[in-house]
Amino acid sequence: MQSAAISYSPSISVSTKPRNPTQSPSLYRFNISSSKRLCFINGSFSLNPVNCFARRNGWVSCLTSEPREPDSEGHAVRAISVPECPGASESPKSSSGMETFVLGTLFGLWYLFNIYFNIYDKQILEVYPYPLTITLVQLAVGTLLVMFMWIFNLYKRPKISSRQLATILPLAVMHTLGHLFTNISLGKVSVSFTHTIKATEPFFSVVLSAMFLGEFPTIWVVSSLLPIVGGVALASMTEATFNWAGFWSAMASNLTNQSRNVLSKKFMATKEESLDNITLFSLITIMSFILLAPAAIFIEGVKFTPSFLQSTGLNVREIYIRSLIAALCFHAYQQIAYMILQRVSPVTHSVGNCVKRVVVIVSSVLFFRTRVSLINTLGTGIALAGVFLYSRTKSIKLKTKIA
Repeated sequence: MQSAAISYSPSISVSTKPRNPTQSPSLYRFNISSSKRLCFINGSFSLNPVNCFARRNGWVSCLTSEPREPDSEGHAVRAISVPECPGASESPKSSSGMETFVLGTLFGLWYLFNIYFNIYDKQILEVYPYPLTITLVQLAVGTLLVMFMWIFNLYKRPKISSRQLATILPLAVMHTLGHLFTNISLGKVSVSFTHTIKATEPFFSVVLSAMFLGEFPTIWVVSSLLPIVGGVALASMTEATFNWAGFWSAMASNLTNQSRNVLSKKFMATKEESLDNITLFSLITIMSFILLAPAAIFIEGVKFTPSFLQSTGLNVREIYIRSLIAALCFHAYQQIAYMILQRVSPVTHSVGNCVKRVVVIVSSVLFFRTRVSLINTLGTGIALAGVFLYSRTKSIKLKTKIA
């Protein structure tokens, strides 16, 4: 009885000697039969291949599709399980670790850019009370960045139909109003109070989802909204910078932003209209700039020129640099938020947004040395705790649906 073994290594060798039973199974070996039932794992072809599979621990095996029995000439097909390559079993872990590192980096940048945006935006609005112009500048910078990415193929330029543009238009309107109302609120009250009010976003999300998507909340979701509303009311009663213009502007920002989110969800659910999140945000940014430009010029006029800023006694260079940094940070944290949303579930994104709000509030209080009372801090804490509970109840609801 004869047998042959082929050893797969950097240099292929053929041996006619029987395999030493004590030899370590570190190489690919195949016993070739006259029927040529041969399977190449890394080759570009196979001859009457047998069943091949890769085990989860990285070992590769080739087995015959029937019990191994000698044929008429006494030959059989056999393969020994060996590692495909050194360290192959570590690749899934390293891939998972890299993904975790990338996700953690994105969350860190999301928070960092948000902090810088709020600080620089507040500094500008305190000395330059023209929120429409500031909002227009930020959208203009975002538009230039999008065009730069598309021109130099840093991100694929989409092919958009007129029907898709008509569908995106309401989203752009809501995005424009939401950003504008946020800037108005930041100009009227403290950063910490604006974000405390914006913690009521889940309330608007629940109401709008029930109205337009038919998604009615459970009793647990409704219960989680109570501390949010109560905490914001408590914080508002003791806020040193409170005024109604800033309060209602932040509330209007919640309404318009959540309307945009609900409309986006409805838009993305339609396959023929579907776009990825980053492309959708890029189109919304461009359309928002086009929509706001006429209104900003008509209402506030052209008041961002060097001559006008000098006439008001402002440092032109400082205003331009801080405005540019705020605009870049605004667009960066919005883009990163969508990148994170593509990697995690909406519930995880919501929890991350809650933590982000805490980080922004604490950072702004420390930077601007905002006076906060014990009751004000308590109210803010209760509201943010309610947002966290809301995220958890949504997570339980999602898991129940999946089960």
